Amino acid sequence: MSRIIRKYAPYLALAAPILGGYFGLKYASRKLVASEVARASKILLTDSYDENMWELVSAGKRSGAQTIIENSLRAQTGRAIDRPLGSPKAFPSMDDLMFNMAQIDTMPTPDQAQIDLTTFIGKKAVKPLQLTMPIMISAMAYGVALSEPFKIALAKGAALAGIASNTGEGPFLPKEREAAQQLILQYNRGYWNKEPEILQQADMIELQFGQGATGGTSHTLAAKEMRPLLRKRFGVTEHQSVTAHSRIPGINSGQDLIRTVKELRKITGGIPIAAKIGAGKYLEKDLDWLLAAEVDVICIDGAEAATKGSHPILQDDFGVPTLFALSRAVDYLEKTRARKQVDLVISGGLRTPGHFLKAIALGADAVYIGSAALYATAELQSWKALPFEPPTQVAWESGRYADKFDIEQGARSLYKFLMAVSDEMKAGLQALGKRSLRELSKEDLMALSGEIAQALGVTPVYQPCQ
Repeated sequence: MSRIIRKYAPYLALAAPILGGYFGLKYASRKLVASEVARASKILLTDSYDENMWELVSAGKRSGAQTIIENSLRAQTGRAIDRPLGSPKAFPSMDDLMFNMAQIDTMPTPDQAQIDLTTFIGKKAVKPLQLTMPIMISAMAYGVALSEPFKIALAKGAALAGIASNTGEGPFLPKEREAAQQLILQYNRGYWNKEPEILQQADMIELQFGQGATGGTSHTLAAKEMRPLLRKRFGVTEHQSVTAHSRIPGINSGQDLIRTVKELRKITGGIPIAAKIGAGKYLEKDLDWLLAAEVDVICIDGAEAATKGSHPILQDDFGVPTLFALSRAVDYLEKTRARKQVDLVISGGLRTPGHFLKAIALGADAVYIGSAALYATAELQSWKALPFEPPTQVAWESGRYADKFDIEQGARSLYKFLMAVSDEMKAGLQALGKRSLRELSKEDLMALSGEIAQALGVTPVYQPCQ
């Protein structure tokens, strides 16, 4: 034993002060922390309220952190602020609905049965879109929002999944056209992308009158915010800005809309002509004009819709929530006997396979997804920006990590996401005892509240069904 002690004595001599220091520091730290906690507690419990730091908690709970931070930003800039990616406000949504479950009276679909998600958009057009599922990638603009590599990844991922992607209001990208299987060209509120040779490369044209996150307000991309290549694609000089106006140039009335749709049909030769609007109080009057113009597809953005950046007042305080916008549009199209003449695409706050399937059950022919597709495409590449920058810094044209984005990896991520969505939607149809989307209706839905049930014309969950 003495031999062992002599052998390890130098190590014990070295370890003793280290261990002593560690435990001494630990003890002292605990005493210091305990002392500071006691001191802070005493201040909180004894200071008068006007000097008490608890005022921040009380005021913050009343106003909310979102409001406090955004009001601070307004005070710093002295001008309207732009909030990215839509409103944090909790609107009535698809989460207020539940699906039926087929059990015995109605049996689930057999395992071996094929479940069909095939969707046609613009069915009355000569060249309709054929999708593998009722989903399309929403308008997210190159240059105004997304980088060229990210746009190409969205187009590639959508093509792999057999669905369409939308250009958004940015300048035309030949590489996006090459990557996309089916490309929707947005007929924007600026002066670019209007040449016949560009319009003729589209698989669908979408006139953009507005959207849920901005309404019909104008917005400008300053010259200093554009790289030389982006300016070249917009066709402007280094000192010129680019503006998407409140109106589509040349369309200042319903009659102008009718004329424009006819002109686009002549130029494009049979592809679907669509129109996109944000849902407002007079939604039905807007629908009347779109029906008079004989568009093939109506795209409606609910109040929950997002964009790269828009004023919080437009996101929080304008428009009709998606759930009610869809229900009203379907009811009106049925009332006017136009339901079979036009296809309906809904968007705004739709993020999960359940949301998508509920929208179809309520009467939509397809849904647009934006934020969900953006995050799916960024996926693990988000870590290139985190933890010091938000994930979207790999996606935006002006993002600090945009040049680190890998197109092929992004396209694969989006494709896998869409395949997973397809599988879940098929599982939902099996649980309902269905074999096709065409068998879905709002009879398959129940509402979690009487208010939602009454508004949508579905049965509340608490009411027995005969």
